[in-house]
Amino acid sequence: MAEDTGNNRKCRQKRESTVSMLSRDILPILPGKIREIITELPGDVLEEIEEIRLRQGKPLMLGLTREDVMITPQGQPTTVSEFGYTVTEQDVLRAVQLVSGSSIYAFEEEIKNGFITVRGGHRVGLTGKVVVDKGKVKTIKYISGLNIRVAREIIGAADRVMPYLIDPVSKEFHHTLIISPPRCGKTTLMRDIIRQLSTGIPKLDFKGRTVGVVDERSEIAGCFNGVPQKDVGIRTDVLDGCPKAEGMMMLIRAMGPQVIATDEIGKPEDAGALEEALNAGIKVLTTAHGADREEISQRPVLKYIMEQDVFERLIVLGRSKGVGTVEDITDLKKGKSLVR
Repeated sequence: MAEDTGNNRKCRQKRESTVSMLSRDILPILPGKIREIITELPGDVLEEIEEIRLRQGKPLMLGLTREDVMITPQGQPTTVSEFGYTVTEQDVLRAVQLVSGSSIYAFEEEIKNGFITVRGGHRVGLTGKVVVDKGKVKTIKYISGLNIRVAREIIGAADRVMPYLIDPVSKEFHHTLIISPPRCGKTTLMRDIIRQLSTGIPKLDFKGRTVGVVDERSEIAGCFNGVPQKDVGIRTDVLDGCPKAEGMMMLIRAMGPQVIATDEIGKPEDAGALEEALNAGIKVLTTAHGADREEISQRPVLKYIMEQDVFERLIVLGRSKGVGTVEDITDLKKGKSLVR
């Protein structure tokens, strides 16, 4: 009974934390009617929100942990599109105003990449008419769709994997690559690994390291006006919105990192920057989209990086037991699984 009470308390605390975060960060950037609808959602639905999608002329839709659902004007989930609240042109225009603080031009650099990061580190994706100048995206106008991606922070998400990433004798961090399909908790896990590397892990006798983060998509630290909104540790320096290869070189030259972390490597210049970091004696933590090692090895750059034996640990994430399931951790030097 005590255990059930403890579990209930944890669930209640998690729900309260989620509702508080949504009220603080997300509701203020939603147009009035949609704000009312979201407020009426059942608590178990609020707890699972990962995305809020506004598409002009289409039903209001939520991306939940387990599935996507449409929402009625009364704030109830539905699978019937005719019952869903239809997002209007005015809803979209008002949402853009709120997200940009009524100054969309101030966010032109972010919009080139298709999104705006708001307070709390949440990312708002944008779609509409793309303006191209000399073959490069200049901006997006006539915005007709928004995807508000809720950035969740789970302190302790990396507790299970850290013993596999720290050498028990040298107390050094192993070069680590995380492989994950979309929406499987990759960023959440990576963020907590960074936090623990930066702050230190007393139970592993691991003292904190200086960590440099190149956060090209503003997802890891969730910076707002250059300040991390998520806990990435006390010894972490973040370059927000910076291309990965350039950012890694900037950190090496100026910030003296002992660990460099960045996400979604895949370009030839990324491989070159990783090699520079390794030559400088810096530990590396990074990620790649994919289901497993075989899939990422089909891409030339990632295949090259894997062939160089850069990484010592490979973490594979999935959803077999829910979002963020650690499917495998491999010791790449010995070629064996550490958890199966």
